[in-house]
Amino acid sequence: MLLYMSESQGAPPAPLHSVSVAGVVVREDGRLLAIRRADNGTWELPGGVLELDETPEAGVAREVLEETGIQVEVDELTGVYKNTTRGVVALVFRCKPSGGAERTSSESTAVEWLTPDEVSERMAEVYAIRLLDALDGNGPHVRSHDGKHLIPAG
Repeated sequence: MLLYMSESQGAPPAPLHSVSVAGVVVREDGRLLAIRRADNGTWELPGGVLELDETPEAGVAREVLEETGIQVEVDELTGVYKNTTRGVVALVFRCKPSGGAERTSSESTAVEWLTPDEVSERMAEVYAIRLLDALDGNGPHVRSHDGKHLIPAG
């Protein structure tokens, strides 16, 4: 769904973007926190829409806690990902777990610590790449996708 801003000058409406945040939570043993979404059953990173009154780092910490029960320390921005179909720009941050215990929520039917190989097996390419990018230490990466496939840069 795209939202449009009305134009009083008769120009066509300009599409608006939504900003979301997601956390790549890396445990000391190298496993990565993932959720199975309640709405569509796909495996993804915990995250969601950034609220107007919060910083991206605060949004990541809030979303991870809400969806998984895990408290985190936010380390660094590892990637910016644009879904060109839905107009969503996701800011992805690498995080360390700092407390809490795994639990599901109204938004997740499973919360698991996955190996990088399990991430590649369970997640669609456009979500798995976010985790893999966060591990390579060469970020922040900037990528676009259509919701299913990465779009080559340039």
